[in-house]
Amino acid sequence: MYGIALDVGTSGFRAQLIDLETKEVVKTSMTMKHPLPGGNVTDHLDFAISIGEDVAHDIIIDAVGKMIEGFDVDPSQISKMAVCGNPIQLSLFQNSEIRDLAYVGRNMRKRLGIDDVQRDARIFPAMDVFHGTLSLENCEIIVPPAIEHEIGADALAMMIETDFLEQEEPTLVTDYGTNAEMAIKVGNRIITGSAAAGPAIEGQGIGCGMLAAPGAITDVNLENGFWRVSVLDESMKTVKGHLVDPISGMIVEGSDIVPAGITGTGLISILSLAIETGLITTPPKLKYGRIELGNGIEVTEKDITEAGKAIGAIRAAQMTLINESGIAYEDLETMYMSGASGTYVDPVKARKIGSCPDFTKKTVQFGNTSLSLARDIILEKVKLDTLIELAGHIKADHLMMATSETFKKLYACELGYWTEGMSKEIYHKLLKMSKLPELPAPVEDPVLEKSVRKDIIEAGTGRIEVIEDIGVTLEEIAVGCIVCHRCEKECPEEAISIKQEDGVLIAEYNTMKCLGTACKRCVSACPVHALDYEEIKIMDERLLSGLSA
Repeated sequence: MYGIALDVGTSGFRAQLIDLETKEVVKTSMTMKHPLPGGNVTDHLDFAISIGEDVAHDIIIDAVGKMIEGFDVDPSQISKMAVCGNPIQLSLFQNSEIRDLAYVGRNMRKRLGIDDVQRDARIFPAMDVFHGTLSLENCEIIVPPAIEHEIGADALAMMIETDFLEQEEPTLVTDYGTNAEMAIKVGNRIITGSAAAGPAIEGQGIGCGMLAAPGAITDVNLENGFWRVSVLDESMKTVKGHLVDPISGMIVEGSDIVPAGITGTGLISILSLAIETGLITTPPKLKYGRIELGNGIEVTEKDITEAGKAIGAIRAAQMTLINESGIAYEDLETMYMSGASGTYVDPVKARKIGSCPDFTKKTVQFGNTSLSLARDIILEKVKLDTLIELAGHIKADHLMMATSETFKKLYACELGYWTEGMSKEIYHKLLKMSKLPELPAPVEDPVLEKSVRKDIIEAGTGRIEVIEDIGVTLEEIAVGCIVCHRCEKECPEEAISIKQEDGVLIAEYNTMKCLGTACKRCVSACPVHALDYEEIKIMDERLLSGLSA
């Protein structure tokens, strides 16, 4: 019999097939993107509310089904599945209430009758969500509890899968991702929070970005006046890549591994080295307009702006938690970094640009704790009762950044620095004007520990399989379309196409490429308002049969 550990992340999914008899990981698979349109949790939530929760749920289940099919085992032999993720992703997976996650105001939630939605631990038959997709009649699904409506099982994972809970000195942990969960522990008090950082922190939303996968650039270093790139190989190990001239893009010394794109950690490294070498004087301006890394891979000023928004949101949220805890910045002893971005990033460079506090005495890097927790639940190394007890303990101490005046002030400073060219001197003056503590000087010789070398620690036999064919095609009748194809030309991801079927003009959207309701450039480009991105239906025959089952 087998079990499946599943991490439904905001920027992509990861799954592992586990032999329940040997307790070994057999295979690991991952997706390069989320199957829903958009690049962050807000986009996914907006899509589900605007287009339909059932549609969003079925697209997610279809993607997970394809990952399970890729394991090539008899579905009847799968008896357990543990699923971790943030509350939005877990709610969409289960097809449960999501509207409370969309509204900060309690009055609005009361009017909608969704003020007290419970996201407790749950065990239920897999066929409740996989009917019409996979025959998992013998499988039960285990979902850990959420802490708060925006802090879910992935936050529990970053605490349990590290030794965060055992720390006696003030410690901060952050699961770096599109929705960066974090917590600070001061004595027996734990305060949680999250920052909607956006997709750039995981290599998406930027021109040449990608998730941590084979071929991804994760680091750059200065070597004889040129830049040496580090790339992930087929087994997800970091290996030496090309030596390039970052100004011209000329490959000075080639490598057998050709890079395919840049991860969020690679982008952080690029920013740090560009600032150090003077290619960036004041963000987001680049001295030569762009940074070239060979093979057509580049970083633009637009990319730096997107990265800055993500870095700034995380940094502002971390500082807000520290202020809320009542300690001074310099009292923070240890910083824990988890997730793919927390695993592969160079901590020295992360500290230099602010995505990791540079005033902590110690920094420790961990792997994908969300997937690790799902695996430990399957193997019963972590009991569900333990998770329920922990979630209940820290539920009262959650800080919502959306309602925090401290966060708003700090994030305004960060945006000024990263997107408006504001100097550090003015940044510090704004802190003083806002009556916020000044930042201490960086710790010169921090202790740096790397507990793992790979994001996914136990991958099983063979390489990690990347599932490319996720997402489905959605269609909308383009009423009054004049076939000018402006919508296709304006789409930055080439996600839309106009087709004619039985004399009816139809707009087709590829969900994996589409940027979702946050974009709608196709809608605004249409001169005759033939599109509204609302009356959308699923074309995929497999999903349609599932919906009718």
